[in-house]
Amino acid sequence: MVKIEERDSVAASEISLYRNVLKIREEHGLEHLGIAFYDAETTIQWSYNGDHYFHAASTMKLAVLLGVFRQVERGELSLDAPVHVRNRFTSIVNQEPFMLDLGRDADPNVYGHLGKTLSVRELAYWMITLSSNLATNLLVDVIGIPTIQRALDELDIDGVRILRGVEDQAAFDAGLNNEVTANGLLKLLRVIAECNAYSKEASAEMLKIMLDQQYRSGIPAGLPKAARVAHKTGNISTIHHDAGIVYLEGRKPYVLVILTQFVAEKGRGTAVAEVSRDIYHALAGSTNE
Repeated sequence: MVKIEERDSVAASEISLYRNVLKIREEHGLEHLGIAFYDAETTIQWSYNGDHYFHAASTMKLAVLLGVFRQVERGELSLDAPVHVRNRFTSIVNQEPFMLDLGRDADPNVYGHLGKTLSVRELAYWMITLSSNLATNLLVDVIGIPTIQRALDELDIDGVRILRGVEDQAAFDAGLNNEVTANGLLKLLRVIAECNAYSKEASAEMLKIMLDQQYRSGIPAGLPKAARVAHKTGNISTIHHDAGIVYLEGRKPYVLVILTQFVAEKGRGTAVAEVSRDIYHALAGSTNE
């Protein structure tokens, strides 16, 4: 039974967090801000605009990862299976071929294998850790969009809509974009964090990949250096997202999703890191300083 004092303390923390979130949104001129977290230590779950849909940017790669491991667990795909590395894909709008822009892709590791092969395991790793668009589209072609959506549906993950791979300009111009909500990504990450993503082995393998994430200006930037974060960022033009599982010594992890859309002329800034910092202090700061 929760004591009145504890209940009042939780309510006060939520009010304080809400005020801080509004302050950050105003200071950074954010057009939209969505936040959701679940703390396994206290079982507290909280959200702000948790069901608002955002352009997914590269957070959609978490759904692709889930789809890949669905097929692996079903025995329909091997992580060691070779995939021919090519830069030619088909638009979902007009079925016309398109190529990815080398200058926009952060990961040269996959491009360096054009005309050769990489394993499914390697593509999944580069897709998450360095957000390789080429690796993403190759994996989308291997498993198919319907399989990705089926994986989400099977695990009761709503709030995540995957229609296509990345850099399909014709689809973008037609308004056909991948979309996510903070609550949707929270559900996806909780399934992995709680080892319910098809099997404990599959969940552990996905977590291992996510813990090697190389981009750390979002959620990790608001945490102590000792924190470990299994996460995936998403950045395009006026979008900056981060979604991850935060591991701190001496307590159970918490899952956090921060989605931001901002005015172009103001720049990306540090809003995601600041929200991460405030949530850390609200949940665990007093015991992990």
